[in-house]
Amino acid sequence: MSEQLLESVKPTRMQLLEIRKKLTLAEKGHKLLEEKRDALVERFFRIIDERNTLRTKVDAQFKTAFSSLIQAQMIMGEEQVASAATTSTSTGTIRFDTENIMGVNIPSMNTEEFTLADQPLFNFSESCAKLDDSAKEFKEAVNTLLTLADLEGSISSLAVEIEKTKRRVNVLENTLIPKLISTIKYIEMQLEEREREDFFRRKRIKALMEKGRR
Repeated sequence: MSEQLLESVKPTRMQLLEIRKKLTLAEKGHKLLEEKRDALVERFFRIIDERNTLRTKVDAQFKTAFSSLIQAQMIMGEEQVASAATTSTSTGTIRFDTENIMGVNIPSMNTEEFTLADQPLFNFSESCAKLDDSAKEFKEAVNTLLTLADLEGSISSLAVEIEKTKRRVNVLENTLIPKLISTIKYIEMQLEEREREDFFRRKRIKALMEKGRR
């Protein structure tokens, strides 16, 4: 039992009350951390499902876009397609914000200032339908890829926080709370033993006093 006790514990009623309060707080903290862990795990797997769906989607989008690009190169020639690619303009910037999930700050992409041209900027007279298709398809694929990257960042951050929360739950569940419970039992046993000793001591004194009066 001694290995499970809190260090430097004194078997007093004041200490007993303090440790009972600590146990109550530890049990409340344990419950809150379990709820947080469960909520984070649920959100984690929900995002995993979204990520997996988007991975399949973005793979298909890029496959289609590259297929159109290859056909455009076959029709126009690689040099003319490369020349058309130089007409692209600035896409703006991507800012990183944070989203609060159960008290956890998760990095989040803000693409409000990031835009891709709705229409190709190259000369349509020097283009072909497949190059136009390719430009549109790559735009859709990039937008999907940005969403996917955002989810990947959330998954990574949530995984770290879930592991930290699990460790805290385990420390409370397997170390602190058992120690507090064992310490409470130890102090109660010590106090009960003292009470028994005091009772027998008083009883003996009373018997000696009555014997002395005779």
